[in-house]
Amino acid sequence: MRSQSDQSLAFSRRGFLRRSFEMGITCGFPLGALWTCGCKSAPETGRKQLLLVPESQELTLGAQAFDKVSTEAQESTNTALAEVVRRVGKRIADQSGRTDFEWEFKLFASPEQNAFCLPGGKVAIYEGILPVCQNEAGLAVVMSHEVAHALARHGGERMSQNMAVDSVKQLGSLLAKKHVAGREELLMQAYGVGSQYLVLLPYNRKQESEADHIGVMLMSRAGYDPTEAPKFWSRFAQSKEGDQPIEFLSTHPNDQRRSDDLLKLMDEAQGHYARSVKIGLGQNLLA
Repeated sequence: MRSQSDQSLAFSRRGFLRRSFEMGITCGFPLGALWTCGCKSAPETGRKQLLLVPESQELTLGAQAFDKVSTEAQESTNTALAEVVRRVGKRIADQSGRTDFEWEFKLFASPEQNAFCLPGGKVAIYEGILPVCQNEAGLAVVMSHEVAHALARHGGERMSQNMAVDSVKQLGSLLAKKHVAGREELLMQAYGVGSQYLVLLPYNRKQESEADHIGVMLMSRAGYDPTEAPKFWSRFAQSKEGDQPIEFLSTHPNDQRRSDDLLKLMDEAQGHYARSVKIGLGQNLLA
């Protein structure tokens, strides 16, 4: 026969299971799915991540959000540079391991020093960042860094962290089909779409450094000289001098530390570069 304390514990457990079931219904999928998709590891670094949003949801939202941005932003009329963006993007995509992504690469006519990649391989580059890139390899630094954010699901990680704070019930509300517009907005914010559309939610320093790490390996495998990565960040630091606001990576590690960290990865990156079909610095974008 159970003691009174045992019975109380049993009632407590049943109450917890009932509430868990109710939260699972509210979320639109079983609570156990949260635990299944919650424990993931980032590529290259193996860092453990909290990811509560199924990747299939991110891919759907990424396509919807990119369509929205594409209708609101003006694409560049410089067909030659737009072709360079597509060429560099394809080479990086070929090294990503994500053949399931429907990759798109667009150059937008904007003076902002900005770029982003949404889930599913939806990549946008703003004309304003190209003078800092100077050449294809510099562009590869930017594109591979943004692709790395998407491959590592850093936006989904930020969404998950916010959702965990807001409670599981809020997670259900955000994923509900009747809130499509709100979900698209949340995803675009989480993946750093330019503030002319939404409030930019900056990646944290750990995610930025991780994207640097993944990105320099991607560009090296794609045949671009990895030594251009620390040089790009030096140029980017110089471009921030003065009062002009900078949208691209508005919160990121100290530029000198970032360059130093990339230099520590050069031996590994050079190993990938040595085995690649070499492009080197590629085309000069300033000509």
